[in-house]
Amino acid sequence: MRFLDQFDAASLAETLAGRIVLSVGSHLRSDAEIFAGLTVAEKHAALEGLAELHRHKIDLADEILVINVGGYFGESTRAEIAYARQASKRVRWLETSYRLG
Repeated sequence: MRFLDQFDAASLAETLAGRIVLSVGSHLRSDAEIFAGLTVAEKHAALEGLAELHRHKIDLADEILVINVGGYFGESTRAEIAYARQASKRVRWLETSYRLG
């Protein structure tokens, strides 16, 4: 996951604004640290499980906030945005400009 500091700042800002935050599992460690030592198959299975869990979080949410620092977001975020839109969830952007990375 990119933008660990921005995820943390957004989580705090949203919480202080009185919103319930359903976010990623950890902002404190990079993906490289979290998945270190896993085989390719184990990492793939873990990422698939996390994607499913994140879709469930979107189901519970009223809206999603895309952390698109510098306008960037990746393929997994693109899929989550599509899922949220299909479920008629509001999509908010940290930054108003965006680009697929």
